[in-house]
Amino acid sequence: MNIYVADRGDTLNKLSKQFQIPLDQLLAGNPHITNPFMDLARLHVNLSSTSGQKHANRITATFCPPVHEQNFMSNWIPLTPIEQMAATEYDVLVVGSGAGGGAALWRLCEQLGHTEKRIGIIEKGDLFLPTHAANIATIDGDNFRLYAPPQITDPIGNRLPQFPGLKLIYALGGRTLLWGAISPRMAASELANWPVPLEEMEIYYNIAEEIMNVTTTYTKGSSITQILLQRLRDNGFHTADDIPIATDLDETRYGKLHANVFFSSIVFLARALRHRSFDLAVNSYATKVVTDGERTIGVQVMTPDMRSYFIKAKHVILSASALQTPRILLNSQIPGKAIGHYLINHSYLIATANVNTLGFYEPLGALGIIIPESPGHPYQLQLQGPEQFFNYQYEKKPVKDDWRISFFGASGRVEARYENKVYIDQGRKDRYGVPDIQVNFSYSPQDDAIMRQMYTAIERASSAMQLRLATLNDTLAICLMPPGGDNHEAGTCRMGDDPSISATNQYGQIHGISGLYVADNSVLPSMGAVNPTLTTVALAIRTADYICKQIL
Repeated sequence: MNIYVADRGDTLNKLSKQFQIPLDQLLAGNPHITNPFMDLARLHVNLSSTSGQKHANRITATFCPPVHEQNFMSNWIPLTPIEQMAATEYDVLVVGSGAGGGAALWRLCEQLGHTEKRIGIIEKGDLFLPTHAANIATIDGDNFRLYAPPQITDPIGNRLPQFPGLKLIYALGGRTLLWGAISPRMAASELANWPVPLEEMEIYYNIAEEIMNVTTTYTKGSSITQILLQRLRDNGFHTADDIPIATDLDETRYGKLHANVFFSSIVFLARALRHRSFDLAVNSYATKVVTDGERTIGVQVMTPDMRSYFIKAKHVILSASALQTPRILLNSQIPGKAIGHYLINHSYLIATANVNTLGFYEPLGALGIIIPESPGHPYQLQLQGPEQFFNYQYEKKPVKDDWRISFFGASGRVEARYENKVYIDQGRKDRYGVPDIQVNFSYSPQDDAIMRQMYTAIERASSAMQLRLATLNDTLAICLMPPGGDNHEAGTCRMGDDPSISATNQYGQIHGISGLYVADNSVLPSMGAVNPTLTTVALAIRTADYICKQIL
């Protein structure tokens, strides 16, 4: 046996070259040495060539150098330290990463990808989920609606007696991580009173539906949907249709994945990154927009460690929600009579019902039906199910003839009234010193009349579909959700041509302040009975296009 006492600086890799012995033979003959690049000073090294005979057929190759930890990604999306963002002036800064903020960011990156313009986005919450919760293997159609981790959920309605159902989500992606993904368009009769031309809404609806993968084929081939649809149409509900839902139903081919079935704003962020880089900071709470009186200068930001930063920006897009966006504007003392006013949501009736599926052909599949708002019927009916099987992954679906409808409800139009408002309470402040949100809200006599219509419509639709409505104390189990519980609050920075009754112009720009925009549910001047997210996304894309024209 040929033993060599190593000098300082000797390594197996060095000795392999020095004595012309294959490195794999040296490793095999020296099991006490596992790293071919370690300093072997004063260690005994076996240089016997016989030690590698039994490995004569082994391919000889040098070992790869060790991988240093800094080469690994520390997060699933690139983050920028807030200190670095505070040292940068942005051409556009987006505040909030939900549906509106994500859509605006994607469009900016798509349109400005060939330029040197600086784009940034900040989010009050932290990284939480890299996809919609329903895309996670352990989540099904029941529990994703109940998933509200305390670290990201603010049950703000607990202290708002007139809007008790409200909860806010603070995380990258916002409420799109947990939303139902139902994505209908608003009726043309609703849009006719808006300042945006109908033909432009058509264009931007098409863009939004394409980028969000909105489809009505999710329940295609499901007998429970097709049979109940036919029963509705045969009994006077002629507009009943398959539910439009933001779901990517394409199959994976040639290595291109389609793993994000249910859409979330994370998809916007990912698509934006494919066009160009942008700066993103989480745990960054925008408390104020700073202006010189006529134009935007930047945004004041606080971090959880109570540090304050100022981020310079020529254009700011507020997408913080229909409550947080007016809060920021009011705390910034941005003038505008309509800011915070005209709060709308949907009145929401929920029914408990079962359906007998004896004789339905297979596959029973998923139930997804929408009966849209129409003239004389200012409400929308929606059914999903059965039970937790509207979406599920590994659970075995039972074979049975009686099923509960997991979601059967009617959303109703609510009047946009000045007295329904979000405002800030200077006598009560959060830990950052920002005045807390307060809400004044009530339903009008007209809203009450629509709710009575909704109740009757649920009864009629149930009869048409041959559903069994449950009863409670000899009364039909149809209940009114508390205001705010629909997560559709809107209107608090409504767009319009008249600054006395609107907060922004038709492009979402705050009246009288150059470079300050709103791109969330706040800008909707009315909502009818329709889920608002698709419309908010369409308008956010339009706002981003307008900004691009201003800065190019």
